[in-house]
Amino acid sequence: MTSASPRRAGRRTVGGLLGAAAALALALLPAMPAAAHNFPVAWNPEPDSTVTEQPGTISITTNDDLLDLGNGGIVQVVGPDGLHYGDGCGTVVGASVELEALLGEPGAYEVAWQAVSTDGHPISGEFGFTWAPAAGVELGTGSDADFVCGTSNADEETDASESASDEGAPLVPEEALWIGGAVLAIGAAVGVTLLLTRRKPD
Repeated sequence: MTSASPRRAGRRTVGGLLGAAAALALALLPAMPAAAHNFPVAWNPEPDSTVTEQPGTISITTNDDLLDLGNGGIVQVVGPDGLHYGDGCGTVVGASVELEALLGEPGAYEVAWQAVSTDGHPISGEFGFTWAPAAGVELGTGSDADFVCGTSNADEETDASESASDEGAPLVPEEALWIGGAVLAIGAAVGVTLLLTRRKPD
């Protein structure tokens, strides 16, 4: 019976080590947290609802904390008269973006909002509700100014997100650590393989 040559044995060793490295990398990948955009889970007022008392705060709440880049978000409230209510500058409070506004003319109101998701991408949406104030409710005064707040940082974040979209969603630090660990593990396995293949057979 002939024994395997050192070269064939070396090949089997290389194949085994590379297989182990691949298995380790695959084992690490499922543990990586997935980055995803925030999405709305609650609104005040509720979309398509009829409001009879001043809501005080127009808010959109998402499924996770929003990023506050120092300028909050944008919440524009437009009444049936075409006027804007509130200054349009939203405030990020945890998972919500909020705007203090006193509604005026009764009728259909439209809300357009924008904030920055935890993965660094801008998110936005629109919804409407009907304002039917009860008797004696104080009414606000609208403005014909088209308020846009925090455009400088928001634009920079949007540009960065668009450039990153060509290569997929940007990595959060925790994801980078997981990928770094997987790369180091594979590198170590390859290094051991190279050392073994360079050893001369006895």
